[in-house]
Amino acid sequence: MNYAAIRILIVDRDAKYREWVRLHLSILYPQAAIDTLDPTDSGTLSARSGGPACEVLVLAANFGTGDEESEPPALAEVRALCAGGAAPVLVVLAEQGDELRAVQTLRAGATDYLPKRLVTPARLKVALDQALQRLQPPAARPEALANDAPATPPRPARATPVVAGHPAIRGYDITRKLSESEKAVVYLAESAAQSAEVALKVSKIPCDERGAEALAREYQAIVAVHDAAVVRIFDHGIEDGYEYLAMEYFPRGDLKARMHVGVTESEALRFLERIATALAVVHRAGILHRDLKPPNVMLRDNDNIVLIDFGLARQLDGSHHSTYTGVLRGSPYYMSPEQALGEKLDPRSDLYSLGVIFHEMLTGRKPFVGNSAMEVLQQHVNAAPPRLPSSLGGYAPLLERLLAKRREERYASAEDVITACAELRSGSRRPTQSAA
Repeated sequence: MNYAAIRILIVDRDAKYREWVRLHLSILYPQAAIDTLDPTDSGTLSARSGGPACEVLVLAANFGTGDEESEPPALAEVRALCAGGAAPVLVVLAEQGDELRAVQTLRAGATDYLPKRLVTPARLKVALDQALQRLQPPAARPEALANDAPATPPRPARATPVVAGHPAIRGYDITRKLSESEKAVVYLAESAAQSAEVALKVSKIPCDERGAEALAREYQAIVAVHDAAVVRIFDHGIEDGYEYLAMEYFPRGDLKARMHVGVTESEALRFLERIATALAVVHRAGILHRDLKPPNVMLRDNDNIVLIDFGLARQLDGSHHSTYTGVLRGSPYYMSPEQALGEKLDPRSDLYSLGVIFHEMLTGRKPFVGNSAMEVLQQHVNAAPPRLPSSLGGYAPLLERLLAKRREERYASAEDVITACAELRSGSRRPTQSAA
């Protein structure tokens, strides 16, 4: 289907929720024209001249309950909207409502009826895909959608948290805490939708205190990047005022834990090449990671790597800023000189961080340490990297280019790093010395 010709209109009195839906639909359907409307400013849609100017209408409204004597205005609006021959395909996001209202709304002509409190990006996509399929001629529809196959059932509700002290997330059985930072906790959880274990990242900051910003940015940064080297995101939403993100779980852990066990030279070179390959994917998608460090490099069972934690990610076009004036984000041990100075970043900044990781894999030590974050940052800007032991001298030219203070002297791209790794691996020197 040509989504460039599709117009989607989101109608809701709640401005924040309208924007939340618009954000996710713009990611899922980047070519569609997506607009929002506050019904309090425009009156009933069905009374407008020509009706709403869209092919798909996402209508959020209060549908009351079936035991009320009078029909709610929202249901009457659905009937009126669906009565015309050129009516838009209608997806309802219901505040309150019950099973009777759902049946009445679908009979009135709506394509789908979703309880608003249970809406997730994944569930929203199912509803919109079904709505968009209805715009195709019957012969072009997949059989399941042409026969109005039932949509994925909503998540089961949960009354109490599984882990004490944190809000429960519907559809997830939390089993234990995996990690914690200043702003978020990552749990191991069983996902009802995925029928598998997932890593569930939950913000510690309520959304009304800007808590939704980081996870929403992380979701937006990588949900459209489909590659095995980038973590898969299954779900993103808000529950009881706290934002959450469900993603792949990696039982083998991260590169930091792997380095504690010990990494040989050949393994370090292989990890370097694989991380560079992942960065190439991210950079081609127009994204800077900006927080590359061993805990953000996960391992699959075959030792392939996966990049995670794009909370500080930024678009190469300069959109989606996450650094405020006078505030540095990221780990000081892996931060490029230009990031330490608060300058504009580009892909070569991620390559510097990769160089720090490579030095640490080879030697078992970070190139720059100090008694404070500022001391470490000053070394990134001014101090020469420590020389490698003579036994590791064959890696010095590659490492020197990665850790060059001036980004113009570094490799121009992740692809260039991949080429340098291949050339070094095929050279006369065979890296065998253990760096444990």
